[in-house]
Amino acid sequence: MKKLLSLILAAMMLLSVASFAVAEEKQVLTVVTWDANTTPYLIAQEKAFEEAYPNIDLQYIDVASQDYAIKAGSMLSGNDTSDVFMVKEVSDIVNWSAQGFAEPLTPYIEKDAYDVSGFVGMEANYAFDGVQYALPFRSDFWVLFYNKDLFDAAGVAYPTNDMTWDAYAQLAKDMTKEGQFGTHYHTWLSAVANWTVADGVNTLADGQYDDLAYFYKLYQDLEDAGACPAYNELKASGLHYSAAFANGNVAMMPMGYWYVSTLIGYNNDGTCNFNWGITAVPHAEGVAAGSSFGNLTGVMMNKKSENKDLAWTYISWLCGVEGSKATASTGTRPAWVSDDVAGAMASVAGFPTDEASKAALLPSYVAVEWPVVDNLSEIKPIVEETHTLIMTRELSVEEGIEEMNDRAEELE
Repeated sequence: MKKLLSLILAAMMLLSVASFAVAEEKQVLTVVTWDANTTPYLIAQEKAFEEAYPNIDLQYIDVASQDYAIKAGSMLSGNDTSDVFMVKEVSDIVNWSAQGFAEPLTPYIEKDAYDVSGFVGMEANYAFDGVQYALPFRSDFWVLFYNKDLFDAAGVAYPTNDMTWDAYAQLAKDMTKEGQFGTHYHTWLSAVANWTVADGVNTLADGQYDDLAYFYKLYQDLEDAGACPAYNELKASGLHYSAAFANGNVAMMPMGYWYVSTLIGYNNDGTCNFNWGITAVPHAEGVAAGSSFGNLTGVMMNKKSENKDLAWTYISWLCGVEGSKATASTGTRPAWVSDDVAGAMASVAGFPTDEASKAALLPSYVAVEWPVVDNLSEIKPIVEETHTLIMTRELSVEEGIEEMNDRAEELE
């Protein structure tokens, strides 16, 4: 009897060990991306995801950044069954969805009642004909940087999160004096003209550019007043925006959120030693405070994936609150907008401690810089070339706008 009991106990133990081994066997999820081993937010995302889902082994498939669209497209057009592909450019998801490579996410979103409100409209850039093909997880939207020490020395109130462009221009003039600029514009098109897209109506690819006149005239007025460095001088000197603001003699500068991590690094290594903050970029009359523009990085499900439910688990986590916290922990701006995510971003060492800077992390709307249209490759050079002619004053604002409109019309 004792022998029989021993055999039964031994069998039970073997079954228990076998069951435990099965329970511990991990499911493998493959994600195609770029620079996986050197990108801090990818490393942080992997660690946080595997902690949240210990039964899933997240494996990155690294593709060279400069060739990502071509190589990822080749993988998708073949028999590659990698579960998830990161989306570097909006144009990529346009092409991949049209070719049938992307699994529609709409059924998953509807089944889980997945909340997309935190994307503040950015998800629409990945939806075509009412079908969602990808979701954004990163967005480098623009904010307004300002030098607190210069404002304190002048006894002038800081910029606010609800400030019109006219108020901003006047503030820039008020903060200008010998050896000090009220603001700074980098030489990019986006630093001057892209503010028109923040209304959610105008785009840089719609072929009608009358709305740009206000922003070019505002810039030229500030340049004429000596409130910002002259465009021609900046082009000749090659002065980079990061150094211009870090020098400590610029009161304000509109720039992408990515500059936050640069400034924190500058403060840490002694490149700059002043106090700074951020606010929402100014807005036009009639446009909601907190409206901005930016670029997106997204994620899609491979239609050939054999682990679609697993892929959705990852996508929904990555783009939601918890994944966004992991992204934010590295100083990278997630696409998701919420108090929780803003708190994670504001908790990064070196980020300004004032409430206004934290509030700037909650944009009301973020437009994509360049929407995807059929003739983008033709219309983009028109806008960029004419921008340079206006900024160098080889064309007046009126002449430049007319040239943009006329050349765009010729494409129709």
